[in-house]
Amino acid sequence: MREAVTAARRVVVKIGSSSLTTATGGLAGERVDTLVDTLAALAAGGREVVLVSSGAIAAGLAPLGLSRRPRDLASQQAAASVGQGQLIGRYAASFARHQRTVGQVLLTVDDVTRRAHYRNAYRTLRKLLDLRAVPIVNENDTVATEEIRFGDNDRLAALVAALVQADLLVLLSDVDALWTGDPRRPDSTRIAEVRGEEDLAGVMIGGAGRAGVGTGGMATKVEAARIATGFGIPVVLTAAPLAAPALAGEEVGTFFHPQRQRPAARLFWLAHATSPRGRLHLDEGAVAAVVGRRKSLLPAGITAVDGAFTAGDPVDLVDSQGAPVARGLVNYDAVELPGLLGRSTPELAAALGPAYEREVVHRDDLVLL
Repeated sequence: MREAVTAARRVVVKIGSSSLTTATGGLAGERVDTLVDTLAALAAGGREVVLVSSGAIAAGLAPLGLSRRPRDLASQQAAASVGQGQLIGRYAASFARHQRTVGQVLLTVDDVTRRAHYRNAYRTLRKLLDLRAVPIVNENDTVATEEIRFGDNDRLAALVAALVQADLLVLLSDVDALWTGDPRRPDSTRIAEVRGEEDLAGVMIGGAGRAGVGTGGMATKVEAARIATGFGIPVVLTAAPLAAPALAGEEVGTFFHPQRQRPAARLFWLAHATSPRGRLHLDEGAVAAVVGRRKSLLPAGITAVDGAFTAGDPVDLVDSQGAPVARGLVNYDAVELPGLLGRSTPELAAALGPAYEREVVHRDDLVLL
């Protein structure tokens, strides 16, 4: 038995589209019920459960008369708009059989990188768990654009696990484990445990499955496992039909061991969930202050600015060679900064007013890369 699994009190479970829907779209009700039975039993045993569920776009295909997942963003958003209601309705009905209430939580990257939004997302999830409800999380596909997308729900699940300080992340898909190659090949073997990158050397990691209704694949699941274990959360990767034995601690699937102690959760999101909207070029003194002494970034240490960003956006801080050394949330618009570079904050406050006596990136909004 896997003790880290059986001892976990707060569990995040992610399930992919291919495990919930038919290849042509539409929900497979019996699959939903089977998953819900397992999670409800877990909750009845006193454990907290957060479900990250794909399937909104796939569930919306059949009702809209679409034969396959659309490629354009507008059609994907339309399918998600129809399918999300069907998905959460089906979950609500299934959990009701176990006298459990569900709560829908739709997220974009913006919701969990800006400080106030992050606190709100955490409080909502925490309160749902306190009220014995099951939070069901998905990306807000109806409004998400390429700039504010997580990219796939495997990554979202890893970041949600960090957000709620989970003790375990379980990734459910249509493959029973991580294999050294194509599981259908006789020379491929199951990888039972991953303790570090050396255990992944030489492993052929494939893309999205043949069903064509999801966006992930084994590559996104391994990356999600890297993110979660980097936050100190163990991960089990297995097939959806094996959810019950996996959550019971049986040695099914692949177990990824946690790698280190947990960093600050919000900064972990900043490092892994965001894409920079610009770059701030630092002189050597600023690099030493930010990286070596964990100081805030001031205008005096910036030599150049790239990109079109507004205050609150994530930006990369780069050294004289252009290599990113940190990422942070900037306190100025890109158009404001060129006139401030190389000047001290007291000088700027005297010339432009007290509003300019502030950091470009505060150390509380900055993570080293």
